[in-house]
Amino acid sequence: MTVLRVATYNIHKGVQGLGPARRLEIHNLAHAVEQFDADIVCLQEVRSHHRKLEKHFTRWPDLDQAGYLSPEGYESVYCTNAVTRHGEHGNAVLSRWPVVSSGHADVSDHRFEQRGLLHVSVLVDGIEVHVVVVHLGLIHASRERQVARLGAFIEREVPADTPLVVAGDFNDWGARLLRPMDALGLKTFEGIRLPTFPARLPLLHLDRIYARGLRPLSAHVPHGKAWARMSDHLPLIAELAL
Repeated sequence: MTVLRVATYNIHKGVQGLGPARRLEIHNLAHAVEQFDADIVCLQEVRSHHRKLEKHFTRWPDLDQAGYLSPEGYESVYCTNAVTRHGEHGNAVLSRWPVVSSGHADVSDHRFEQRGLLHVSVLVDGIEVHVVVVHLGLIHASRERQVARLGAFIEREVPADTPLVVAGDFNDWGARLLRPMDALGLKTFEGIRLPTFPARLPLLHLDRIYARGLRPLSAHVPHGKAWARMSDHLPLIAELAL
């Protein structure tokens, strides 16, 4: 049995705090990602660049954040969701296994939120596994429509008989997306509370890992002062049987 270790993490663009207390956390996040020892890391709110912050922080990495966070020997794939005044940010996948292909779909529901799906397929022990990283909207009706678009995307892009992981920040405050995700054949860890937000006092289970064609084995959320400082979310780490 092959066990696939998958992590999902909203990194808050690598910066925490406001005003004069604002601090760069991307270096600590790189150590954190390495500690996951995950086969696949799904990241949200990843910056490609930000001209203003690059000047403000003297230690801003030369690489884009996905490349900088990628442990040695991993491949990184990034795609922009949102273009802002000074830069852009989106989703990323870091993979220990070879990347076969990648793609992107815009699932923005209105002009105030730019949202997208990052689709990557990787070859795990000779088996193609599809991974979709999501960061859904702040309004429930938007999230429902985005899950419907996710379903259409999966039907179009992912063969029905191949293993599939869908992970990310679902912003699903009340676990109301469990049923529509289940209707797509995507299962998650039921009966386990895994709150990831806010990082300092996690109450809400916003970040989730769903799977189809893989069996969920275990999941956990790391806690502690260091984790609470790095992002407004905590990471979620799961093991799935292939």
